[in-house]
Amino acid sequence: MHQTIAVLDFGSQYTQVIARRIRECSVYSKIYPYTTPAKVLKADGVVGIILSGGPSSVLAKDAPIPDKGIFKLGIPVMGICYGLQLMALNLGGKVAKSDHREYGHGHLRVKNENALFKGLPRKLRVWNSHGDRVIKLPKGFRIIAETENSEFAVVEDVKRKFYGLQFHPEVHHSEKGLEIIRNFLKKVCGCKDDWAMSDLIPQIIDNIRETVGDSRVILGLSGGLIHL
Repeated sequence: MHQTIAVLDFGSQYTQVIARRIRECSVYSKIYPYTTPAKVLKADGVVGIILSGGPSSVLAKDAPIPDKGIFKLGIPVMGICYGLQLMALNLGGKVAKSDHREYGHGHLRVKNENALFKGLPRKLRVWNSHGDRVIKLPKGFRIIAETENSEFAVVEDVKRKFYGLQFHPEVHHSEKGLEIIRNFLKKVCGCKDDWAMSDLIPQIIDNIRETVGDSRVILGLSGGLIHL
């Protein structure tokens, strides 16, 4: 059975891109609704979790919140944008509205050595899209990198293997984004190169056959599915 990275979806337009980037690193990824119980992820044997971005504010009353048990599974977790803010807020940090929405390129400066940026330049152009920002880190976290508008652009709790990125490494606008994701998968989660994109179609066919059985199916396809 392939090692699996769970991507919890908080409604980001980039969730499918995150899943694809993971698979490009020869690691299998599976997208789960943000409401998925921690016990389900544990039963599925996931070796790491990525919290996607999303259009909501973590400060809103109806903000999507995951099962807090995901932070007690003892596996690495990386939050991206909304995922970072969510992690910070749920683990004892503080989040506030930004003075202005940060959208577009920013200049990332790596301040401390860490696994995510192993072998990468100390300065990178990255892509931001957020209206909230972390203003206080939870206990156990430290600053890894900063941008012009965010002191906590990248943070980590090395003991619990929790990481947070305010920018979006999954989009091509961010320099070395794929390498950052690969470092999380290989150096933090310990993933092996045990999956290939060519494995996906036979797997989908088998899943459909098992689900459908002798029944009939009406199938509608979007062009975007071709790129999974």
